[in-house]
Amino acid sequence: MTKHHFLLLSCPSQGHINPTLELAKKLTSAGALVTLATTVHGLRRLTNLPALDGLSYASFSDGYDDGKRPTDDPDLVMAEFRRVGSQTLTKLLLTLSNEGRQVSFVIYSIVLPWAAEVAREMHLPSAFLCSQSATTFALFHKFFNSRDGLYYLGNIDLSISIKLPGLPLLASNDLPTFLLPNSPHNSFNSSIQEHIQTLEQDTNPCILVNTFDALEEDSIKSVDNMNVIAIGPLIPSDNSVRIDLFEQSKENYLRWLDSKPDRSVVYVSFGSMVVLNKRQIEEILQGLVENQRPFLWVIRSTEYEGEVKDMIEAVLKEEDVGLIVPWCSQMEVLRHRSTGCFLTHCGWNSITESLVCGVPVVGCPHWSDQTTNAKLVEEVWGTGVRAVVNEEGVVERETIRRCLDMVMGGGERGDEMRRNSVKWKGLAVEAVKEGGSSHTNFKQFLAKIMLKLIA
Repeated sequence: MTKHHFLLLSCPSQGHINPTLELAKKLTSAGALVTLATTVHGLRRLTNLPALDGLSYASFSDGYDDGKRPTDDPDLVMAEFRRVGSQTLTKLLLTLSNEGRQVSFVIYSIVLPWAAEVAREMHLPSAFLCSQSATTFALFHKFFNSRDGLYYLGNIDLSISIKLPGLPLLASNDLPTFLLPNSPHNSFNSSIQEHIQTLEQDTNPCILVNTFDALEEDSIKSVDNMNVIAIGPLIPSDNSVRIDLFEQSKENYLRWLDSKPDRSVVYVSFGSMVVLNKRQIEEILQGLVENQRPFLWVIRSTEYEGEVKDMIEAVLKEEDVGLIVPWCSQMEVLRHRSTGCFLTHCGWNSITESLVCGVPVVGCPHWSDQTTNAKLVEEVWGTGVRAVVNEEGVVERETIRRCLDMVMGGGERGDEMRRNSVKWKGLAVEAVKEGGSSHTNFKQFLAKIMLKLIA
């Protein structure tokens, strides 16, 4: 193919930047040039940027290049991000052009809808890379499309339930949390609304989704008047080419895993953003210890200090059943023969990785799309169970223990979850193979782009 130049824009979060990197690898493998850009502060944090032929890195500003924000008001933060981001993205596009590396196509991720407007002003085509599920995007569209979006009808309350084709009824606690009127994060709605409105302004709106047809076919087809293309799972085929925002553990956790029996270890991680309070950490710890299965628990160094650290170390001194690490290579852990269950916050990246690796999950969703993902895991794909919170929003130790027993024990439901996990692993692997649905979708996407760029 002609050396067309793709500019990929991503926020500097673990669940967004690695799928973007995987897309960059697909594009360079197809013969394209790619520049992957994130915020100035975000790029500084990425110390292990992979060196690949055809791939370069750049940055744009979010208005807070030192990482310090003078306000906690999310509306002001997002407004500044939009203003400064638009200006510096325009400057980046002009700089690349002046250097003889003119961009042909822009692909932008979540909370960057203004990037499409910049691209349009500079007469560049663009696509939205959705690093969440197709079901989540379908919900965004159902709420914010300009024709009959629920947001404009004004009938959103805590009793709301949504029916999407091919899915069970989604109650309010199954929806992305910021869509609800009582959510502390509903200021995020304006960004999602802008995403949908921006796509509607495009004559041929294109959404690339980190999923595959067999997993979410009905949700993919449910979005009217938009070209939703499944190109996932955007997961590395090996562990050598990825980006980490946190320093890897110095503990030899892989050797520790090697010492454990097959499918015996509970892997625990709540991602790069969820912050657990002390009460919840204590309940998880006691539930794990009472379960009497070995566990590997990722607790970021900023969270593993003071009373929390003292409490955990005291328990593990008495019950030597677990290993605490500040960060790890999640795919290596999930692919390891000894890992039998993933106790997770249900971020979409973690869910897709669990599916690719065939590991059943216990879901403890907190916010954003995690609640929707947990619903899909439990009731649609049958690869795990959602842990129920008490009236204080805490998952109690007995619930943790019971859920782990259900997933890892010898009962009929656990057997079914493991069979389903194996099934979806096979379908996920098949999707990205030569001739698979995602492989074919990606080739067709590129072919259409080439025809338009050459014309």
